[in-house]
Order: sequence, then C-alpha cells, then structure tokens
Amino acid sequence: MIFTETRLPGAYIITLEKREDERGFFARTWCQQEFAAHGLNPRVVQCNLSFNKQKGTLRGMHYQIAPYAESKLVRCTRGAIYDVIIDLRPDSPTHRQWIGVRLCADDYTMLYVPEHFAHGFQTLEDSSEVTYQVSQFYTPTAERGVRYDDPAFGIEWPLAVQTISEKDKHWPDYTL
Repeated sequence: MIFTETRLPGAYIITLEKREDERGFFARTWCQQEFAAHGLNPRVVQCNLSFNKQKGTLRGMHYQIAPYAESKLVRCTRGAIYDVIIDLRPDSPTHRQWIGVRLCADDYTMLYVPEHFAHGFQTLEDSSEVTYQVSQFYTPTAERGVRYDDPAFGIEWPLAVQTISEKDKHWPDYTL
C-alpha cells in the first residue's frame, strides 16, 4: 500500500500496490503493521457497507465523541463517491478545514479518516456502494454530526443533493 498524507495531518489517501499478471492483480487492502508504522490506528472492530440507489445521495457528516471516537478506512466498491472529511480537532492547525476526495470502484483508492474528523460522502453514480473498516463499535449515544451545508465549513459538493436523511439535513450549526 502507498500512504499519501493529505493537507489535513493524520488523514491519508491510500493506493494499492498491485502485483499484476495475465490473471489480473493481487493487492493488500489492509495490514495492521503498515498502518501502525504510519502512526494510524490499526484497530478494526467493525466493517460496514452502505448501498446508495441514487446519484446525488448525501450521507454525513458523522463522527463519534470520546471515548468512542473512531477512525475509518473508506473504499468505494461499486460506482463512485465524493468523500469529504472535516478536521474537528480543536487544537489542530487545520481545525474546521475539509478535503474532498473522489473514490471509485475502478481505481481502488481508499481514504483513512482519523479520530475526531467528521465524515460524509455524496454518490456520483447510481447504485454506489461504500465499505468502511471502523476502529470503534457504533455507539448511538456518542454519535454526532455537522450539517453538510454548514457555513462554518463551506463544503463544495459536486452535485445538487437529491437524497438525504432528515437527521443529516438538520444537524445543528457547528459552534466550536
């Protein structure tokens, strides 16, 4: 795997090192030792799948608070998404900054989302599917979110939002 740190410290774009031959290719998508060597949380306790019927579906922006803060490894396994993370670490020099990364099934790229980052995505194609490896069990009482269109962040989504949950539409304004 090739780890490329983004402009938000601790967040990485991970590309596969493919071993190709006439059959196709083989590549690792997870290695506890490599993640730990890069200072990333190597714990995985849960794997999640999100299937999204319609292009323009928006999910996010979600996170969990301590002591249940989670890191995520996100990969689009079908279709394509625009994956967005926001640095919510109050003492970080990039606090309240965001990045967006196009992830698609065709290029196998992954995004590592550190603890204390909000995460969400918008589908760029119908029938998009996303998998997450998560370092912490989902804890409903620790779940939080920020609104996808909160002016505190100014996220620029590539498409008009076609589908979004009521909960995601109504997260409160970010105040920290």
